[in-house]
Amino acid sequence: MARRGTEAFPDLGAQCDREDCNQLDFLPFDCDGCGKTFCAEHRTYRDHGCARAADQGRTVVVCEACGDAIERRAGDGGGDDAAVLEAHARSRRCDLARKRKPRCPVPRCKETLTFSNTSGCKGCGQKVCLKHRFPADHACAGAASKATGAAAAARSAGQCGRDAQKKEGGGWKLPQSVRNMKIF
Repeated sequence: MARRGTEAFPDLGAQCDREDCNQLDFLPFDCDGCGKTFCAEHRTYRDHGCARAADQGRTVVVCEACGDAIERRAGDGGGDDAAVLEAHARSRRCDLARKRKPRCPVPRCKETLTFSNTSGCKGCGQKVCLKHRFPADHACAGAASKATGAAAAARSAGQCGRDAQKKEGGGWKLPQSVRNMKIF
């Protein structure tokens, strides 16, 4: 068992339980395998020769095709990476569609759509990148024809905001809230 602290601070820190070290460490590490206390230099299983290290260690192999993490079993003899990946491919859990990232549907745009880089078009419902978020940029059939058609019809009928104000009073008409203001 580790001796704790110093005379002045008995509850602060601990001494390393390794026989040849015995260093006083103010931030000691408790091993979850053997339950002893160690300094920063001897904190790993390998560094202090922990007997229960084989039970505690977990390793995984990442499949490059689907991005899945496959755990190596201790009872399987560990196995090399190639054997674990081959067994994963044979199990038919390797899904290539999971790794593919969605991309912007605009021709010649290779931008990957992420959480912060995606905009949904209100006209056509497509998800596009921020560069192509405006209807004219991604050739939106739904919103572009509605918006430009309505604006062009309003302009041709003379109902544009500036033209309507000029025709009413012969000049610019101030809003009601501004007309009622008193200036000191």
